[in-house]
Amino acid sequence: MSDTPIDLDALRSRIDDLDSQLLTLMNERAQCAQQVAQVKTAEDAGAVFYRPEREAQVLRRIMALNKGPLDSEEVARLFREIMSACLALEQPIKVAYLGPEGTFTQQATLKHFGESAISLPMAAIDEVFREVEAGAVNYGVVPVENSTEGVINHTLDSFIDSGLRICGEVVLRIHHHLLVGETTRRDKVSRIYSHPQSFAQCRKWLDAHYPQAERVPVSSNAEAARLVKTEWHSAAIAGDMSAKLYGLTRLAEKIEDRPDNSTRFLIIGNQDVPMSGDDKTSIVVAMRNQPGALHDLLEPFHRHQIDMTRLETRPSRSGVWNYVFFIDFKGHHEEPRVAAVLEEVRLRAAEVKVLGSYPVGVL
Repeated sequence: MSDTPIDLDALRSRIDDLDSQLLTLMNERAQCAQQVAQVKTAEDAGAVFYRPEREAQVLRRIMALNKGPLDSEEVARLFREIMSACLALEQPIKVAYLGPEGTFTQQATLKHFGESAISLPMAAIDEVFREVEAGAVNYGVVPVENSTEGVINHTLDSFIDSGLRICGEVVLRIHHHLLVGETTRRDKVSRIYSHPQSFAQCRKWLDAHYPQAERVPVSSNAEAARLVKTEWHSAAIAGDMSAKLYGLTRLAEKIEDRPDNSTRFLIIGNQDVPMSGDDKTSIVVAMRNQPGALHDLLEPFHRHQIDMTRLETRPSRSGVWNYVFFIDFKGHHEEPRVAAVLEEVRLRAAEVKVLGSYPVGVL
């Protein structure tokens, strides 16, 4: 420790100077973004302004360069917002998400695209797909799996008939809180609202603390929060965004049974994403009803040492094939090794559909 006394006024003056430099540099970056937009528009009237692979590369580079004391993930979040604001200067990006406002899907949308994106809530997963397919929005955000409760089948089934591509992923740590309005007392809670999945994720805590309270399932946690805003003797299980949106008080925090509870969301769009250097690929495969079908499907992945990260089975809706498999694995479909595996799988399967190759989630 130095014996030199700290001059508070000098430190504040230094911070002011740094803030001025940051402001100048951020605006210089914004001007560069505007110039990029001008070049793209001049070369191609239908140019794509948001590039998922480029954004992932920038954030990874920033995290690798960071030497602290700020945490690398926190630095990446700050740069995400700067990039979001700069992208809005090029062309505002519109994103549909599974609503209503205040849901975890909205939180995932803001985490991935930043606050400057125009986010629009939809009532159902089908509507998110339709908005993107119709070109009313640039991208959609839908939940696909939870670490506690497993996959969201509605999302998987929507991909079977859709021509949309997966353009990215977001993994969000899910923290549930017990929320109440101003007029509700802790010892008087007799009814609790929430989404069925949230009830499942908080089952043990509820059994221990509110075993007699009626559990009322609703369409979303945000809807639960809206209901208890004006009700007496009721509570809602919801997250931070819903608490802030409806001005509710946290009666208990982080009541999920598993501290690592998280949900994975997919970004859906209309275009393929080039390689970013650290990618995943998602495919759906229909297999013929014959002995050893699953072994035949998985063997090429093992032989080529392709890391599979998820395998889900869904019943075929067409009735022609008995097995439909959703598979996620490391790598991009344009990589030679991955392309070789996909070619072998096509020879063995009744049908193969590449849902998309996309950057592994950075944040």
